[in-house]
Amino acid sequence: MPVKIRLQRHGKKGKPFFWVVAADSRAKRDGKFLEKIGTYNPNTNPATIDLNIDAAAQWLFNGAQPTDTARAILSYKGAMLKHHLNGGVRKGAITQEQADAKFNAWLDEKTIKVQAKRDGLSLADADAKAKAFKAEQEVNAKRAKAAADALKAAEAANVVEEVTEEVAETEAVVETAVVESTEPTTVEATEAPAAEVTETPAEEAPAAEEKTEE
Repeated sequence: MPVKIRLQRHGKKGKPFFWVVAADSRAKRDGKFLEKIGTYNPNTNPATIDLNIDAAAQWLFNGAQPTDTARAILSYKGAMLKHHLNGGVRKGAITQEQADAKFNAWLDEKTIKVQAKRDGLSLADADAKAKAFKAEQEVNAKRAKAAADALKAAEAANVVEEVTEEVAETEAVVETAVVESTEPTTVEATEAPAAEVTETPAEEAPAAEEKTEE
């Protein structure tokens, strides 16, 4: 029975999560499998891989053929190296102790590289967060300044409006005063008391002396 080491998809839409399985090559991709030998989560940075290296090496020894992605995962975790070293032990080229020492040395070096990558990502992430925070502060400062300027402009506009209203009121009062001062003053005619006419009795003319003709 041909066996393949491949990925079986799990997880949810948009966030896949894979099992690393040894399965019959004729079975469906997400169908039955012979053994689950690890997991692969590509949603983290770096990707999280949990692999049973000894089980993977045993399946490789039994003739299982990994897919391209599975091979990359096995190589990344050292399963391919373990399989190669086990072959050297079986052939008698090296002892088991030598194989284990070589594998452990490679594993330590790999761990240091992975940790350095994680540290670099952490520093980059921290730097990105600091830059984002600084940019956000600058945006907030600009918004605050714009709001303050708008408030000052509104206050200045209110002052100008109040002054304009006061000037208009003053002009109206002055205009009213000027109009009142230029209107002709109407003086009611007072009837002068009628001059008293003193009737002086006419002096009786002396009677004409009748000439008596004597």
